[in-house]
Amino acid sequence: MRRIAIAAAATVSVVVLLFSYRTSTGQTPVAAGRPLGGGTQRTRTTSPATPGSASGTFTGSAADTRYGPVQVQITVAGGEITDAQAVQVPQESGRDVRINSAAVPQLNQETLQAQSAQIDTVSGATYTSEGYQQSLQSAIDAAHR
Repeated sequence: MRRIAIAAAATVSVVVLLFSYRTSTGQTPVAAGRPLGGGTQRTRTTSPATPGSASGTFTGSAADTRYGPVQVQITVAGGEITDAQAVQVPQESGRDVRINSAAVPQLNQETLQAQSAQIDTVSGATYTSEGYQQSLQSAIDAAHR
């Protein structure tokens, strides 16, 4: 009888632990170029382009990543980001080219939608996404000067 009680208590403990386990990794899953939602995004203090921003083209500083530098250029008109382009991304291997050719257009689009550097990380391109966000924030800061 004692063994049954111990086995039941152990089973209940394991079930409670399994249901308590958080599976979110802090990234928004992406499929076919669209965020699936449900994930959480790290928050950071960012400066969106505002009506007081200068108009023109601004290039952020290059952000060093594990695979190479990432640099972003934005065009601001009327206080809004009207274009965002990565002018420098890692291109050392075929894998870099493959990952970045899929990730960079998504990051550019996210920038236009968010109008800030508070954009989702692209699944499978974490280092590029983080470098893009850093350089983008630098470009936004330059637009505010």
